[in-house]
Amino acid sequence: MKRTLSILAATTALAVPAFAEDLSVVGSWSSLPLHNQYEVPFWTMTLPEASGGKINVELTTHNQMSLGLGDVYPLLGQGVYDVAMTVGDYAVSDAPELEGLDVPLLALTADDARAMVDAARPMVDDIFRDRFNSQVLAVAPYPPQVVFCNSEIGSLADLEGLKVRASGRMTALLLEALGAEGVNVSFAEVPGALQNGVVDCAVTGAGSGYSAGWWEVSTHLLPIPLGGWDPVVTAMNLDKWNSLDAETQALISSEIVTGFEDLAWASAQDALVNDVACLTGNGECQTGEARSMTLVEVSDEDFARARDLLTSEVLPDWAERSGEDWAARWNESVGQVVGVTIE
Repeated sequence: MKRTLSILAATTALAVPAFAEDLSVVGSWSSLPLHNQYEVPFWTMTLPEASGGKINVELTTHNQMSLGLGDVYPLLGQGVYDVAMTVGDYAVSDAPELEGLDVPLLALTADDARAMVDAARPMVDDIFRDRFNSQVLAVAPYPPQVVFCNSEIGSLADLEGLKVRASGRMTALLLEALGAEGVNVSFAEVPGALQNGVVDCAVTGAGSGYSAGWWEVSTHLLPIPLGGWDPVVTAMNLDKWNSLDAETQALISSEIVTGFEDLAWASAQDALVNDVACLTGNGECQTGEARSMTLVEVSDEDFARARDLLTSEVLPDWAERSGEDWAARWNESVGQVVGVTIE
């Protein structure tokens, strides 16, 4: 009997990888495609399998935990969990310099948006290290943040005088510059706000709005990236990161690029085309039932006016709030990629 137990104990020991790492991971919105199509497969299958069973992941989401959106990264820095991901704009009250990651209207394609993010990445790394005691692992996009309206509009100029839920501070400032009233409403509360007239319009990703049923309480879709691309930052608590051996750090860094980040970016542009088709019936909806929102075309004049307000009012306001050093770093990185200089 003793010999049998010894053999079983030895077999069990061989079956469990040495130095196993258990990671508690908090994902982004559980109902949205980024989480279901990319976060879940990566954290529950791709990474554990690539580690040969060395890394074990317990995955939940911030909305399932009922976390305040502004609390996600501060709690990460405190070590409440090991890894977290959510929209960078949710953290700008603690780190106003982070607004430079997601500037509206400067990227009209997924390739342009990724070039902006790549250029901003050294800034983002420093912000998360210093503000949130965290190591950035990846930055992935939500689809472009477009405009849903439960009001008849025919151009960007028609937003003047309307109450619009913004997706971030820069977007709110841009809306106000356009003559609209920026209103702070959480994502989950938007359908009721649109239905009850608390807001006339709301900004979010086309796919997010489709998944959340905003088409039920909206009539018009303005597919201009007025809210940027809402990058989602994935980061690990810095103390946890530093506790990992170099091999494990290298594995996570490599796998999260090929198994998560690259995949999310590769699908972003086609996702926008599909999402607009699903919302309006203009084109083929490949992921669900097409709806019948009115598609509003943006004129060159509208777009030029919005870009002018962005560069003359919104970006200078951010530079003043974040500080000259951050504005200079932005000019030397993101600004050079998009051909914009903050004066």
